[in-house]
Amino acid sequence: MSDILAPTLGESVSEATVARWTKKPGDAVKKDEVLVELETDKVSLEVAALADGVLGEISAEEGATVTAGQKLGAVEENGAAKPAPTRGAARPATGSSVTAKPVTPTMAAPSAEEQPEPTSGKPAEQPLAPVADTSAPGQQGGKPAAAAGGVEVTVPTMGESVTEGTMGAWTKKVGDRVARDEILVEIETDKVAVEISAPADGVLSEITAEAGSTVTPNQVIARIGGASNVGVQQSSGAGDDTPANEPPAAQKGPSPANLSPSVQRIVTENKLDTGAIKGTGPDGRITKGDALDASQAKAPAPQSRAPEPMPAPVAAPPRPTGEREERVRMTRLRQTIARRLKDAQNAAAMLTTFNEVDMTNVMALRNQYKDSFEKKHGVKLGFMSFFTRACISALKEVPDVNAEIDGQDVIYKNHYDIGVAVGTDKGLVVPVVRDADELSLAGIEKAIGLLGKKARDGKLAIEDMQGGTFTITNGGVYGSLMSTPILNAPQSGVLGMHNIVQRPMAVNGQVLIRPMMYLALSYDHRIVDGKGAVTFLVAVKNAIEDPQRMLLDV
Repeated sequence: MSDILAPTLGESVSEATVARWTKKPGDAVKKDEVLVELETDKVSLEVAALADGVLGEISAEEGATVTAGQKLGAVEENGAAKPAPTRGAARPATGSSVTAKPVTPTMAAPSAEEQPEPTSGKPAEQPLAPVADTSAPGQQGGKPAAAAGGVEVTVPTMGESVTEGTMGAWTKKVGDRVARDEILVEIETDKVAVEISAPADGVLSEITAEAGSTVTPNQVIARIGGASNVGVQQSSGAGDDTPANEPPAAQKGPSPANLSPSVQRIVTENKLDTGAIKGTGPDGRITKGDALDASQAKAPAPQSRAPEPMPAPVAAPPRPTGEREERVRMTRLRQTIARRLKDAQNAAAMLTTFNEVDMTNVMALRNQYKDSFEKKHGVKLGFMSFFTRACISALKEVPDVNAEIDGQDVIYKNHYDIGVAVGTDKGLVVPVVRDADELSLAGIEKAIGLLGKKARDGKLAIEDMQGGTFTITNGGVYGSLMSTPILNAPQSGVLGMHNIVQRPMAVNGQVLIRPMMYLALSYDHRIVDGKGAVTFLVAVKNAIEDPQRMLLDV
């Protein structure tokens, strides 16, 4: 027998909650098969079986709080799987510590497609057609009813410091049939969007949280009635041409109901064939990035057409007042961005200092090696990696800029996790490049490229945006000549890059045309003095204007 133990939960994480078991006692399990999912205040963890066998006991039920190294259950090696209970018969008890319990959204009994294959090597029997349910009231198929109103769909834990979210549009309406793991609704928080799936097969009997409403973790937002964990199609007799035991794989492409709202919108607007899109998400699910790639591939080249004759001018009819303006509720992400930026202005003694940098040498170095760099590392050589290295060098010289205020204390950071501001269709986000001082230029470019793609595809996780010590924002990509960036609290500094403009400059007594960029450093004057801020900005300027010295660390 091998024990199932809770793994190390991570730095500063002392306990976790058992979210759901994927198996029940008596089920056959295979080595490395995920048995239980744990949730902490930062991440979700999967615990896998260490050997083949049968799940013998469960020591920590769903909802229990566990610590690292605590026993969760045990796998009996070389054991025989117990036969599944027949329809209409009560499930046999598996031990004194395990009792039958209602099916909740954190744990749904495995569907027919997920049952383990028999160990005898014989082909699995096809599921039988549904039969009349003769079980006692309050039971269905010999299993306890999930709840008085059906299986509850609840809001999951949405991450550290996330206490509420806003409901998006439901993909189903009351009375519609739903399949287990089918996406029902998307909840938008101030950091990420969370997709809520159906915990069981059945009919959506009630929606308790409409689109646009505010919900909190563990709140019931819907109920599924007539829930069934047997993945067979119940035929009404007349007008149903689909065999009851036809496998779902016979369908071409994923059903639109299995798509998230954002993916559905892209598919509908671009009239995409979901069967032709290769999904890269869990279980082959189509992600927003897959849909965007497909829409870009499908976009036809613009066709020229003959100009249409100009119609004769006519007097415009009076325009109704209601069309002049439109009131749209701010998204939760936009509300959070507005609140955090205003809080930073109110809390910090924010000041901005400027300088300009001659980009001639770094542009020459980039142009000389960009082709060989991309060929070797598989990523383009941009300016962000140079500025990241320059900022790290300056942060080591002026550690106040890499610190933060916590009450009456100053916390000096001895690591360099650089946030890179990325603009998305939902607002500005700042993913973090971890331990950037230990990365090469290629490593920095790869990290920034990966985080930028995740941000644009809406795949950033909460941990991707936490723990930064300093931030860089590049308004130059949008043509900005000069700006005063706002601090990303609780950080004490943010560097603003801007557009590169050819300007006449005095160089060694001569007027030469040089590619120049304005740099802006916004800093918290409570901890960073003017001397330190100017020193920092001059250090960045010197590193960019003489990149060889920066790369050689001299």
